[in-house]
Amino acid sequence: MTWQEVADRIFVRRYAFFDQSIAAVIGREGAIIVDTRTTDAQAAELEADLRSLTEVPLAAVVNTHHHYDHSFGNARFAAAPIWGHVRCAEVLRTRGETMRADVMRSLPALADEIARVVITPPDRTFDETASIDLGDRRIELRYLGRGHTDNDIVVVVPDSGTLLAGDLLENDAPPSFGDAYPIAWAVTLRDRLLPLVTEVVVPGHGRPAGRAFAERQAAELAELARLIREMASGAIGPDEVRAASPYPAETTRVALERGLDEVRGSAGG
Repeated sequence: MTWQEVADRIFVRRYAFFDQSIAAVIGREGAIIVDTRTTDAQAAELEADLRSLTEVPLAAVVNTHHHYDHSFGNARFAAAPIWGHVRCAEVLRTRGETMRADVMRSLPALADEIARVVITPPDRTFDETASIDLGDRRIELRYLGRGHTDNDIVVVVPDSGTLLAGDLLENDAPPSFGDAYPIAWAVTLRDRLLPLVTEVVVPGHGRPAGRAFAERQAAELAELARLIREMASGAIGPDEVRAASPYPAETTRVALERGLDEVRGSAGG
């Protein structure tokens, strides 16, 4: 748990909780952090870690999507602009309390801390693209399409060839499909994310990597999407999907459920 400089003034710190990779991008006039962790205590730890890294002011915070482990620490940083997709802010406003209750049930050891979270949606939102000026470098925010959720965004740092992918990519563990769109996700990676990967890619969880990792995960998701489409057509059954899936049985089960809903047009966020 130390900062790793993966490219010029782009630092990543892996936190043991959920093996989450938090990125900081530093410019002449300010820094951004990407995602804010799960509780105020975790966000306070991140804030202290950022102060140990740089003296430049915090120019902005970015939420890569609405999930609690990426946004429930927002209140700690509310003095800075918080950027996210328009649907990220909407979900936190309209379903934040439902998400809080679900997390308290699933993580009872953190229930008291989660109960005290002040859910704070992004106050700077966009549909397709936005940018943040750090003086000597410009950060690009892009929505690429449905994937891990319906509001995932990526952070592009053009002057360094670095892509901060959020949970559109996860390393060292299978992707999470709880409210994903597996078939669209495969297209999003193949057609929109991979063209942005030139050097370093930082996943939302696990180790930073390179293009080969991104290509491998895109290929795995493409195979999963193919299997789901074949099952939806009646060409194969669930046992064949499980046997051929690149992911463990429980991950495949959730992906299959979400994917079949997607084919039928009933997959919600």
